[in-house]
Formats: sequence, structure tokens, C-alpha cells
Amino acid sequence: MVTDGGVHLSVVIPAFDEVERLGPTLEQVRRFLNTRRFESEVVVVVDGGRDGTLAMTRALAREWPALVVLHHDVNRGKGYSVRRGMLAARGRYRLFSDADLSTPIAEVKRLIDALDGGADVAIGSRALAQSDVRVRQAWWRQSMGRVFNQIVRRVAVPDVRDTQCGFKCFRAEAAQRIFARQRMTRFSFDVELLWIARKLGCRVVEVPVTWINDPSSRVRPVRDSLRMLADLVRLRFDDLRGLYEDEDERTG
Repeated sequence: MVTDGGVHLSVVIPAFDEVERLGPTLEQVRRFLNTRRFESEVVVVVDGGRDGTLAMTRALAREWPALVVLHHDVNRGKGYSVRRGMLAARGRYRLFSDADLSTPIAEVKRLIDALDGGADVAIGSRALAQSDVRVRQAWWRQSMGRVFNQIVRRVAVPDVRDTQCGFKCFRAEAAQRIFARQRMTRFSFDVELLWIARKLGCRVVEVPVTWINDPSSRVRPVRDSLRMLADLVRLRFDDLRGLYEDEDERTG
């Protein structure tokens, strides 16, 4: 079974040294979920760190039964944390969101509508005409992002305009199949997830969302972009080795 009880929506949030931002984020998520009629859970994966994030989330979980806290003793990477949270989640629909909540949690309604409409994976996009980007990144971050996106579209997922928005929702069955095959643990995991989804024949839909840039983002454009480009090469190599194929394809 990939669902448990009546959990309709799981919200997975990776967190590394997020004690300042995570508290307000969880409060917003809690207020939103309290207005919904379905059962939900929030899974926070504390990825190491020493700033008190783990203590804060554990204290909150003691009076919020729907909050599940997982943790790593050492930093394992955002991709690793998202994978662990999504595979531990119990919901029919499973969303992962950045800890800064650059995309407001209420936007999940748009993604669920897309899943109810037949998609297996619904991803928030800042690149569509209907997207509402209220606070933009610095011009040089935008330029580097556009260059990286063009490379990604040529090498990996040509029909996805925004692979890096940290707001993606999956049907439970798709989440189990995709995240079980995920191998990348850092920022390139978003591209890898979409690559795997395509390999498995999942229907991926981009959904316009509201997005507000957080200037305190920990992404280091130059170093992380170089690492991500190297990961694209690794992705294609792993694909040639058959690591992303469905079990039926391996044995058929």
C-alpha cells in the first residue's frame, strides 16, 4: 500500500539550519491545512545543522499530531531529504515545498486540480504566462537560470520550462516509483525526478503559481550551477546503465 488511512495530502519540507524561516512557514502551512476538510500531514526532514531547527520542530510536533519530524545527524543534501520525506509520507497526494515557502502553500490547490485532471506529477512553474512572480531574483541570477534551463531542456527534459521551482506534487503511486529510483542528493535532483517520471511514462504537467523570491536563498549560482551541469552528464550516464528503467523493462 502507498497510502495510509485517510491521509489526503502530505506536505514534505526539507530543512537545514532553518530555525528562523521554518517556524513562520509551518504556521502558515498549519493555518491553511486547518481550513481544509481532508486529513493531512506535514513531514519535516531536518538535514543536520546546529541552529536549533530540530528542537524547534520536535517541540511543535508535541502539540501538533499531524507534524512528523525526521532528521539526519549530518547534512545529506536537499535531494536526499526530499526523497526520504516523500517515501515516508502517507498521503494520496504528496507535495514537497521549500522551507522559505516562496510559493504560498495555498497554491497546492492548483497542483491538486492538475492531478485530479489526470496528471501523475504537477510542478509549480514560474515560466508560464499565467505565473505571478511578485518578487524576482537579481538579474544575474535570472540570467544564469535561463542559461541553465536552456541546457536542461536540450539534455534532459525539453518540454519543461521551469524545472527548479521547489513546489512539486505527486500522486502516491508516482511518488513511490519515482523517488525509489532517485540517486542525486543535491540541487540537481529536480531535473532527475522529471527525467525519471518521463522514463516511467508518467504524465507531468506544469502549473502556473505565485512565487516570491527569498533573497536569503542558499543556492550559490556559480558553484552550484557547475555542479548541476556535471550532474546532467551523470544523469545521462546513469540512464545508459539502465538505472532508471522500470522493472518490467529490465526483465522483459
